[in-house]
Amino acid sequence: MLSLVWFQRDLRVQDHPGLVWAAGQGAVLPVYVVEPDLWAQPEAAARHHAFLEECLTGLRADLARAGQPLVLRAGDAVEVLSRLHGKHGFSQLVTLDAPSTAWSRARDRRVADWARSRGLAWAVLPQPIHGAPLPAPALPPVTEGTGALPGLRALGLTEDRCPFRQPGGRAAGEQTLEAFLSARAQGYARGRATLTGAERTGSRLSAYLAWGVLSVREVLDAARARRTEDNAQGLRAFAAQLARRTVAALPDPGVPADVDPARLAAWQGGETGLPFVDAAMRALAATGWLNARTRGLVASVGCHHLGLDWRVVGARLARLSTDFDPALHGAAMRAVAGTDTAPRVPDPVAVGRQQALDGAFIRRWVPELAPVPEAHLHTPWCWPGARGLRYPEPIVDPASAARAARAAIRARQTSPRAPRPVLVEPLPMRAQGRQMALDLRAPG
Repeated sequence: MLSLVWFQRDLRVQDHPGLVWAAGQGAVLPVYVVEPDLWAQPEAAARHHAFLEECLTGLRADLARAGQPLVLRAGDAVEVLSRLHGKHGFSQLVTLDAPSTAWSRARDRRVADWARSRGLAWAVLPQPIHGAPLPAPALPPVTEGTGALPGLRALGLTEDRCPFRQPGGRAAGEQTLEAFLSARAQGYARGRATLTGAERTGSRLSAYLAWGVLSVREVLDAARARRTEDNAQGLRAFAAQLARRTVAALPDPGVPADVDPARLAAWQGGETGLPFVDAAMRALAATGWLNARTRGLVASVGCHHLGLDWRVVGARLARLSTDFDPALHGAAMRAVAGTDTAPRVPDPVAVGRQQALDGAFIRRWVPELAPVPEAHLHTPWCWPGARGLRYPEPIVDPASAARAARAAIRARQTSPRAPRPVLVEPLPMRAQGRQMALDLRAPG
């Protein structure tokens, strides 16, 4: 039996349940599909393309060592799979289960319809986080050209400099994991509370987990094997954080509203006049990474203080984040915006003082504030010498903007709900007793 294993955000051969399961039944055709429609989404960026290219290079080498190199194809998923099926006649399609978005669910429905029309089984295997990680299987060779990743222009992407971006690929992920377990994990529990602490003690594994070059299970397994009295507290906190990564499915976010282009440009470019927010945005642009609390702060300032549509804010942050994970990022943005529950509206000055304890972070990324004394670093507009700075005044007063945002949230919560519709036809009687529910959703 020949199985096509469709790699998505699971770019590894180690601890890959789908690859192991398929290899146990016969030959495997490992395929990655570069989907132009996916890269046309507003969250996609050239830095993601660069990171992905490094991940695919490592995956191709690992698969070649296992016996069968990666097959890389570009195009609509249904069309690519149909061509490969016409040539090889594979018997089943194999993928790993993963959180879904509205876009991926629509794509998966089309793939499911195609597979059903061909009489093909589509096996979607879970990614367990408990138990021993699976070793890479041996793969018999299948004759098929390997292909290449399309360039930025072919995918409609513009150049996106990220000079301090983490390198992609399995080898880089393993090195980062080793560095965390051997040194940084000891201070993780305390250090993650602030940005400056997270820079020194954070795992920095988010990008490798987002693209699946490392599995959660093998990271947890490695952490258990390296636990000592010194790092036990940090590794317990780290394991608890990993357990929160699960997001089942995100609803369609809808169409974003128009936003003030000047405010959007100031927020994205780190020119709002709020030092910690600006430093964080500039750092994210240059490195592709921020700790979770700071990322939440800059998102909240964009949504609430500046009144920008949360979907526009989310897309901008996604494009800057090397560790962008569609489902996790979407869930975080919905929480910040308050689409489902009432959001918190933090004070950017107060949070900045908590997150950047010594001011070095702000001075590193906003050098225009070099002459400002420490006491006024978070509020330079209060400094008597502020007129001589080459740094903008705040585009909003943070306190009054926060009050207005909270008032708007309260008004939204207390607004009268639409009346329930009156049913003209009576509802059918429900059957008594236990019933069996059949889940007929498409995979993904």
